[in-house]
Order: sequence, then structure tokens, then C-alpha cells
Amino acid sequence: MGLPDELRDAVRAYLAGRPGASWQEAARDLGLAGLLIPQEHGGAGCGPAEMAAVAGELGRVLSPHPFLQSAVMAVAAVEACGAGELLSALADGSATATVVLPGDGDLRLEGDLLTGDVPYAPAGEVVLVYAGGLLVEAVPTRREPYATMDESRPLQRLAFHQAPARRLGDGGSWTRVRDLGIAALAAEQAGGARRCLEMAVEHARARRQFGRPIGSFQAIKHKLADLLLLVESACSAAQAAARDEVSAAIAGSYCTEAYLAAAGENIQVHGGIGITWEHPAHRYLKRATSDAQLFGPPQAHRARLAARVFAGA
Repeated sequence: MGLPDELRDAVRAYLAGRPGASWQEAARDLGLAGLLIPQEHGGAGCGPAEMAAVAGELGRVLSPHPFLQSAVMAVAAVEACGAGELLSALADGSATATVVLPGDGDLRLEGDLLTGDVPYAPAGEVVLVYAGGLLVEAVPTRREPYATMDESRPLQRLAFHQAPARRLGDGGSWTRVRDLGIAALAAEQAGGARRCLEMAVEHARARRQFGRPIGSFQAIKHKLADLLLLVESACSAAQAAARDEVSAAIAGSYCTEAYLAAAGENIQVHGGIGITWEHPAHRYLKRATSDAQLFGPPQAHRARLAARVFAGA
């Protein structure tokens, strides 16, 4: 058993035993906040395989922890600029961060002042913004949290009105930061899709109709077999997503659609109980739906992939 597998088991056991643990507690007990941070800055110095293992387990239980935006994207952005003091704050979970990529909002950097709006951003205390070819840290003039359909992924609107911006470094790393975010999201989606499959299989074994488990009916068997193929393929795509831009685009497209399909079919297999408020199936469909817009819909990933693959053809 390698480190990613050991880490996956440890995170799963921790989340099962302490489902209400805060981000700071998870950072202290498991080192999640500093997973990708170099050891000289207080982190674990792990890589994409460990990142995918953790993200998959967080996605499996619909965790609201800011692993995606803070422990992955913000860490990658800050490390590329060499801002060691911020890395140390992120490593122990005492601070959380979010990253605003180019195109996420209408922003203008004029000298050391930032002005504009970001309609949707994952929640985070420290706001890192790519603007004017630079990466800057700025304090929003106003934050407006949303009452979102998917309550497991807090979002906020950020407004900047001539907000002082601290320059951290060159902004050329933003595409890699985006692709790492897509890779972490793909792992979350694969984890959520696998949990949907597990729930559907458990119900198909337990629910009986006409004196037989519904899982013995051909229509249900076909649904579950198709879901198994989708989930395994999504896991493979997610594991490779951090390699390069092409792999990230493939995972962003495939894992998004696989999660939507798995969440929808899970409700279908459950029947009437699957659409009730008391059953968790609807929460996975909500997360799958919101995830489908986080870095752009599948069509956007395919368009970016096509431009890269067929360039010069």
C-alpha cells in the first residue's frame, strides 16, 4: 500500500469519526491544509497523487472544507511567487484563501489599487487575485455570501473599490493553478460519483419488489453496470488530471458529466425515496450540478482541449 492509499484510508476514517471537525482541526490532525506545501514552510511536501486521494475522500462525503481553493489553488499560486510567509499561514490552517483567476471577474489593477467585482468565488479569508499580469493579495471592500443550492460549497461575491493590493509576483502561473484546481475538482467529482454508485448498489441489494431484490432486474443491472464504467473511467481521468493542460481538460469534461450521470441515476435507482429531502441523494445531485460550472461547463473544457489538440492542423 502506497502513501496515497494510506492517506485515503486515514482521511476516510477521520471524516467518518469526526464529521463536524473544523478545517483547523483537520489541518492539525491530518495536515490537510499543508499537504502540498514544502516541508521548509511547515507542510508535508506531497504531490498530485496524494492531492487526488484527499480530494476524492472529501468529495465522497460532500465536505465543505476549503481544500480545493485554499490547500491546492492558493498554495500553488503563492508557491509560484515565493511568498513564504503566506505559505506558513496556510500550512497550519490558521488562514484560508481563495483564488480569483483571469476572467472570473471584471477587475482593474491601477498601480496598487484594485477595482471591480467578482460575481462568484469560493469562500476564503485571504483573497489572491490575478490581475494586470500579476498575482496580488487584496482585501475586498465588500463580501456577500450566497444562499446556494449546494450548501456544501460556500460561494461569495467580492467587490473591490480602490482596494489596496499587495503585489506577490508575476501572474504567469495562473494556467497551472487553474489546471491543478480542475484536477482537484475532478478527484472530488470522481469520489462523489463512486459514493453515488455505492449508494445505488446498496439500495438495489436491499430493496425488494415482487419477492426479489430490485438489483436482480435486468434494467437495474444495466444501469449499475453503466455507472461502474463511468465511475472507473472518471477515477482514471482524475488520477491523470494534474499531468498537463490536456489531461486537466479531459478530466474537467469527463468527470463533470460522469458525476452528473451518477448522481441522477442514483436517484432513479432509489425511486421515490431518492427525491425526498431526508435522503442524501439530492445533495450529491446539487453538488454535481454546481461543480459543473466551477471552472466552466464540459463544453468549455472540450473547446480548450480542441484548440490545443488541433492547433496548426
